Amino acid sequence: MRIHDVRTRRSADDFPRREHLAFKIAEVAADPVAVPAETAEMVINRIIDNAAVSAASVIRRPVATARAQALAHPVQRGARVFGVTGAYSTEWAAWANAVAVRELDFHDTFLAADYSHPGDNIAPLVAVAQQLDVRGADLIRGLATAYEIQIDLVKGICLHEHKIDHVAHLGPSVAAGIGTMLRLDTETIYQAVGQALHLTTATRQSRKGLISSWKAFAPAFAAKVAIEAVDRAMRGEGAPAPIWEGEDGVIAWLLGGPDHTYQVPLPEPGQAKRAILDSYTKEHSAEYQSQAPIDLARRLRDRVGDLEQVATIVLHTSHHTHYVIGTGSGDPQKFDPDASRETLDHSLPYIFAVALQDGSWHHERSYAPERAHRPDTVELWHKISTVEDPQWTRRYHSNDPADKAFGARAEVTLKSGEVICDELAVADAHPLGARPVAREQYGRKVTELADDVVEPAEQQRFLSAVDSLADLKGGALGALNVVVDSRVLDKAPVIPSGIFR
Repeated sequence: MRIHDVRTRRSADDFPRREHLAFKIAEVAADPVAVPAETAEMVINRIIDNAAVSAASVIRRPVATARAQALAHPVQRGARVFGVTGAYSTEWAAWANAVAVRELDFHDTFLAADYSHPGDNIAPLVAVAQQLDVRGADLIRGLATAYEIQIDLVKGICLHEHKIDHVAHLGPSVAAGIGTMLRLDTETIYQAVGQALHLTTATRQSRKGLISSWKAFAPAFAAKVAIEAVDRAMRGEGAPAPIWEGEDGVIAWLLGGPDHTYQVPLPEPGQAKRAILDSYTKEHSAEYQSQAPIDLARRLRDRVGDLEQVATIVLHTSHHTHYVIGTGSGDPQKFDPDASRETLDHSLPYIFAVALQDGSWHHERSYAPERAHRPDTVELWHKISTVEDPQWTRRYHSNDPADKAFGARAEVTLKSGEVICDELAVADAHPLGARPVAREQYGRKVTELADDVVEPAEQQRFLSAVDSLADLKGGALGALNVVVDSRVLDKAPVIPSGIFR
C-alpha cells in the first residue's frame, strides 16, 4: 500500500490533477489487476449476508416505503427489487434494496479512523450490473474495488469527529466500484467520484438524539446519488475539483481544516484489492461496537446470578463506543423505553441489560416495545454506564489486526459490595473470535432469517446462484434477486401514496 498525504490546496497552487485524491482513487479503480480467490470468496459471502438481512427486514415499514417508491418506476429492461419480480429503474431498485439491507443494522462493518458498513456497496453495484447485463466476474471485480476504496477512506479520514455522516465515504466507493465493474477509463471515474462525494456529505444528526428511519435510508441515498454521478460522468459531465483538497473543498470546510493533513492508504499499481478481508459481519442485529459486549453479557450471566442484586455496571470501553452508543453521548433518549428501535440499537446500556437478562439477542424480540418497557429491564438499564478507557481506545485504532479490538471490560458491583469483572476484546463471530463466521454460517444466516419469509426452495436456488457468481454470464445476474411469497409481502404496512405513483 502507498500512503497518500491529503490536505487543502489553494486555488493558486500548482496542484496537478494526478495528485488529486479522487484521481488516485480512479487509478486504483481502473487498474485491471486480478481479484484474489479469497477476496472473491468473501464478496460472495457478503452478498449472501445482505440477502439474509434483507429477508428479515422485508416487511418493515421503511423497507416497504422504499419498495413502494421503486415499484412506481417500472421499466421494460432494468434492475430487480428484492422480494418481487419485474424490472425497475436502476437507481430506484438500488435505493429499495439498500434500505432493506441497512434497516436492521445487521450486515458487515469496518471500523478504523471512522466507521462504515461496506456491504452498503453491494445493492447499487448489483442493480447496475443487472441493468447493463454485466458478467458475474465483473461484479466481483467492482465489489472488490468498492470495498477497497471505502475501507481505505475509513482508515485515513475521520468523518465523525467533525459530525459528518459516514456515508460521505460511500458515495465515492460506489462510484469507483461501478467504474471498475464497467471498465470505465480513469478520467470518467475521477469525475464520478468527485460528484458522488460532493453530493453525499451530510451531518451525522441521523445517528444522534432521536434516531429515525432515515438511518436506513441515508446509505441508500448515497448509493443512488453515486449511480447518477457515474451516469453523468459517462455522458461527459464533470465534477468540482479538487473535491477533497480544494480551497473550499471537503477538508477545508467540513473536516480538519486547511492546516490538517490526512494519510490515506491505497493499493499500488498492480497490487491486489484485499480490503474486504479486513471487514467483519455481525451475529447480532445491533451497532457493531455492541457485538462483543452482547457476547460478554451472555458470558457473565451465570456468574452474576440474581440480577436484582446488581448495584451498578460500568463498561470500560473505547472513546468511540463511549461517546456514540454509551453514556458519553449525553443522549437521554438512550434510556427512554419509548425510544425508536434505531435509538435503542445505539444504546449500549439497553443492549447490555437485555443481553444480560436474556442470554441472547434477537433482531425483533430484543427491540420490541414490551421488551423495552419491562420494569426489571428499565431498572437494570439505568444502573449501566460507560467510561472511556485509553487502552480500549488505543486498541480500537490499532493497525495490528491481532491487537485491534472493539470490546469492553465490565465491572459488575453487587449490593453486597462484591465486584465481578470480565472482558472481551472481539465478538465471538469476529475472524479472531471464539466462533468465526465462515461460508456455512453465512448460509445458515439466510435459512434462519428467511424462515417463514422465503420458501426453502427459493433460498437454495439463490444460494446456488450466488455460489456460481464468477461463472454467471451477462444477463444472468437477475438470479441474485430473492423472491418473497406475496402473502408475506401483504403483511407489510400499507404505505400512503406520495409523489410517485
